Amino acid sequence: MTPHVATLTLSHFRSHRRARLALDGRPVALHGPNGAGKTNLMEAVSLLSPGRGLRRATAEEIIRRPEAIGWKITAEIAGPGLGHEVELTAEPGQPRTTRIDGKTAPQTALARLLRIVWLVPAQDRLWIEGADGRRRFLDRIALSFLPDHAEVALAYEKAMRERNRLLKDQVTDARWYTALEAQMAEAGAAITANRRDAIARITAAQEGAATAFPAAALVLETDELTTPEDYAAAFAESRGRDMAAGRALIGPHRADLAATYVDKAMPAAQCSTGEQKALLISLVLANARALKAETGAAPLVLLDEVAAHLDAGRRAALFDEICALGAQAWMTGTGPELFMELGTRAQYVAVAETGGASEARLL
Repeated sequence: MTPHVATLTLSHFRSHRRARLALDGRPVALHGPNGAGKTNLMEAVSLLSPGRGLRRATAEEIIRRPEAIGWKITAEIAGPGLGHEVELTAEPGQPRTTRIDGKTAPQTALARLLRIVWLVPAQDRLWIEGADGRRRFLDRIALSFLPDHAEVALAYEKAMRERNRLLKDQVTDARWYTALEAQMAEAGAAITANRRDAIARITAAQEGAATAFPAAALVLETDELTTPEDYAAAFAESRGRDMAAGRALIGPHRADLAATYVDKAMPAAQCSTGEQKALLISLVLANARALKAETGAAPLVLLDEVAAHLDAGRRAALFDEICALGAQAWMTGTGPELFMELGTRAQYVAVAETGGASEARLL
């Protein structure tokens, strides 16, 4: 069976005072009124991967109010050769802590237990807003294939922050920059290589795929730099301009992701809202197919409010693809009728708000 969340237990997590779900690996359809707490359950699952989850929230923002006593997520991960317990906790004013099988672990270790891909409504404007969101989207794809991508990205960001501090302080001694730029160059070259590798895998996964969703051609728009030596020389040459700006003006943190609707030869930014959504779904499905082809196991797929934006035909096609993958997909919707095409192929969870707290009930 594909790796999946077998049990999920929440304590004082956002609107949930307490929740516990026991699951068997089938897709999970979460339904209930707006504001009932469906996305909060999905967010908890997203935190079983490195980073700040699908809402990019800080640990403090997740604490349930008014109690404000901290929060806890416990999940059992099951699958072939797997049997792990993950515990995530955060006390007020403290960062999140991660334990795997009772032992403290870095967040990056989570990427080796579960591969998770997601699509949320906030990404609907991905192609028409700033490049930062597109970089995060591409980096999530890269992380799904290459768990070390998180560590490389953190190393780059840490070195860049320290270099930016020198720039803002108008430090001119080259010796202060050399070591930091070497770290940025090593990590920057790896980030760019990982992103290009991810795009190649997504492209291959889309080729020849029979799907109701359009194919997207992806291009990484970045500096013409590839090796650590290239990056180190470019960073050194750019110090004067960077000092005037107070920040690094070149590097993978400035890259962008461009997409084109293949059949129409149209940039994603010029497509209709519905076409942009379909392109995003296509990329998430391609990501999942590529992961299954590489690892033999489908990732977890998190799709928040995706069913409401699709007609019945495309909803059925999406559900068929998810079931063919064998993925434990977590999906939200306001009513069970949005998932009727799934039938007995899914587990259903009714989510409601009662007395100021969310309640989740497995049907």
